[in-house]
Amino acid sequence: MANRLTQIATRTGDDGTTGLGDNSRVSKNSSRPHAMGDVDELNSHIGLLLCEPLPADVRDLLVDVQHQLFNLGGELSIPGFALLKDDALLQLDNALDHYNAQLPRLQEFILPAGTRAAAQAHVCRTVARRAERAVVALQEHEAMRAAPRQYLNRLSDLLFVLARVLNRMNGGDDVYWKSERLAQQATGGANAATE
Repeated sequence: MANRLTQIATRTGDDGTTGLGDNSRVSKNSSRPHAMGDVDELNSHIGLLLCEPLPADVRDLLVDVQHQLFNLGGELSIPGFALLKDDALLQLDNALDHYNAQLPRLQEFILPAGTRAAAQAHVCRTVARRAERAVVALQEHEAMRAAPRQYLNRLSDLLFVLARVLNRMNGGDDVYWKSERLAQQATGGANAATE
């Protein structure tokens, strides 16, 4: 990626196409720009999460994730090119093991809520899933490495775990879903016990 942007408003996209890193042009509505855009949006949401008070280790991890996502976006923009680092997936796996070990086991579904930082981590998680789906859609039509898809899948898992960690930063907890079915089961069980 030797080329650097020197002019932002080129007007070359006015016809509904965008230029890729290999100098080809494709419709802005085709699979590759969709995937690139979703990865870019995810990176932007992580940037917003980084505006929140975070533990230093979480902040450092997310800053590195931003760089990896930029590599991933570059890889998407240059068909046939590999930019995502080989150890990027391992970093996510290690972080998942580390942070998940600190958390109590889930007993119920949780809502994407709690502290503002946790809620933003959940937004990042959902955007990561959308980016993953966009990459899967692209891979159905074009040959690509598995690494981008795997990275986004694992990153979404990590963001879920980090949301739980961030909700506990100041003694908080997850926000649990109040399932009507489970409430009825609990009530039914109590009623059966008293009959």
